Amino acid sequence: MELDKAIKLRKSVKKFSDKKPDWREIIECIDSTRYAPRAGNNFTLKFILVDDKEIIKKIAKYSEQPFVEEVHYILVACSNPSRTVNSYGKRGEVYSRQQAGAAIENFLLKIQEKKLSTCWIGHFEDNLIKKLLKVPSNVNIEALFPIGYELGKTTKRMKIELDTILYFNDYKNKKIKKPKRLEV
Repeated sequence: MELDKAIKLRKSVKKFSDKKPDWREIIECIDSTRYAPRAGNNFTLKFILVDDKEIIKKIAKYSEQPFVEEVHYILVACSNPSRTVNSYGKRGEVYSRQQAGAAIENFLLKIQEKKLSTCWIGHFEDNLIKKLLKVPSNVNIEALFPIGYELGKTTKRMKIELDTILYFNDYKNKKIKKPKRLEV
């Protein structure tokens, strides 16, 4: 699949079929995260691939997302910012979160390429999920990703017009200045 097509087709899915994805394809999607930008070459992300139905049921409860129970797999993305913080001080926490987002986007685009579906879940009870999955207290849970095949077709995501998000040289300037012509 072409990158442009994957970017435009990618969307959040909350209705999944019973068809079980091949876990090896999910591993390939996770592998794509290793190629994202990272501060000081410190890769802070770790992943937990969950296929235990009882654990999935608890994650659905702890995230207040009942649709999560429908899937065969949930990927839990975690990050340990300690090495990045050691290298860059307090700013390292920001870098760690930025690189997590970049790596996750690689994962989401690869999911799209594999014709799998997911939904980025950021609302959940951190402490309950950490305890459930034995995640150390110094590790952040960045997001949850239920993975499966889309059931039917959901509505497309809302298109955002470029001119509503783009400015030039300052936050209020909506037009780019034409370069001045040099007189010869």
